[in-house]
This record gives sequence, structure tokens and C-alpha cells, in this order.
Amino acid sequence: MTGPLLRPLLRLGAVALLAAALAACDGAPKTYQGWIEANLIFVGPDEAGRVETLSVREGDKVEAKAPLFTVDDALQRAEVNMYEAQLENAQQAYDRAETLLKTKTGTQKAFDEAEAALRTARARLVTAKTHLDRRVLASPVTGTVQQVYFRPGEMVSAGKPVLAILPPGNLKVRFYVPQEMLPRLAYGDTVRVRCDGCAGDITAKVSFIARSAEFTPPVIYSLQERDKLVFLIEAIPDRPEALRVGQPVDVALAATPPATTGALR
Repeated sequence: MTGPLLRPLLRLGAVALLAAALAACDGAPKTYQGWIEANLIFVGPDEAGRVETLSVREGDKVEAKAPLFTVDDALQRAEVNMYEAQLENAQQAYDRAETLLKTKTGTQKAFDEAEAALRTARARLVTAKTHLDRRVLASPVTGTVQQVYFRPGEMVSAGKPVLAILPPGNLKVRFYVPQEMLPRLAYGDTVRVRCDGCAGDITAKVSFIARSAEFTPPVIYSLQERDKLVFLIEAIPDRPEALRVGQPVDVALAATPPATTGALR
């Protein structure tokens, strides 16, 4: 088909292509590169010691209050024995002071001092037993063991984590946007997350918007990146089980509304 009959169709096709191109420029969703990060739960002893047993391995799923590891408790047991002896002596002193007070051969002051010493001894014993109990560490949450930092036989400092646990809902998407995109983002907004091997899009809700700008971090590579100052955005995915820590992702914002034209007022 050539000649006059073809020209209207060609014009219609050109108009359609131009309209599609304009729609892509004005309404196409903005996409930014990001990655998956985790809020890990670190578990470690209150006091320094040597790791004795380890009940889990990396990748294991654990329930809340499940045993994780134990730390040697020789010093804590010795402390408990010492305060038990002190409590026994304080109890004897209290009983004696009470008897003397009842027979009018003792003073109220001596009785009060014995009573205070007894209360102190009881409190110290409770504290010592708490320290002993905390040498057996249990999981504070339900999740997956992500990393083990110390093995049986190794010394760990007070407060130093022995392992890290990732609860299923503690994953977040992090990405950067240029400042002109900030007016289009608000807490609770939904973004779409795409990743290699993921089945379909994953949605996430914006949970954090940085108040201060940063220079474009070196881990973000984009041939179309023009702005040097960007703002960090975090979003909570609706299907965290489909994502992995450190996984690179593409984050698509909502489509840009088409620009309107008209006279200025």
C-alpha cells in the first residue's frame, strides 16, 4: 500500500510515537540504584569470658528464648558461693541481735545495723546469681543467625557480640535521590523494588528521609547521575524474605505527573 493511502497512516504512527515518547519523558517512573541493609540484633555477654559452647551455626533459624551459647562461669559461681556465706553470717547476726533486743540486753541500734546488713547481703546474692544466669545466652528474638564472631575457646570482651541475628522484618531498602525529587517523597509512600532473580516487583514503604545532603557515594554507579548532592532514603519492604543483605536493587518511584501548560497568573 503506497501513495496517498499510506500517508495518513504514517502521520498517525508518527503522532502516536511522539505521544508515547512525551509520556515516557513526563510520566515514566524514576528509578534509582540501591541496596538491601539489615538491622541486626547483636548478642554478647555482659562480662568478659571464654566461650564454652555454641548451639547454633550461621544460617540457622532460631526462636525467641532458644539457647545460643554459654560463657565460662567459674568466677560467677565463686561470687555466688561467697555471697551465700555472707548471707548466712548476716542471718546469724540478725537472729542474735533480735534475741538480744527481745531480752532487753541488746540495743535498737545494733538490731537496725544487723537488719541493714542482712538486706545488703540478700541483694548482693541476688545480683551475683543474675550474673551467673547471664552466662547462658538465649536468643532475644526470632530470626536467622547471620554471623558468628567468636567460637568455643575464644575470649570475648564484655558487651562484644558473639553472634548476630536477623529478625525477618528487620530488612530495609536504602537508596539516594537528588534534591529535586524530595518534594515527591513522603513517609509512608510506596516504592517498587526490583532485583535480579526476584519474582515480580516488591513494594516497600518509605520509613526514613535524610534531613541533610551527602555527596554521591562511590557505590552508586549511574551514567545519568548529574547531581552531586543526594539524600538518603530508607524503605521497609513488604516481602523481606525475598531479599538478601547487601543485594543490589533498583528502586522505582511513582510515575511523574505530566507537566501542565497554561498562562501564568
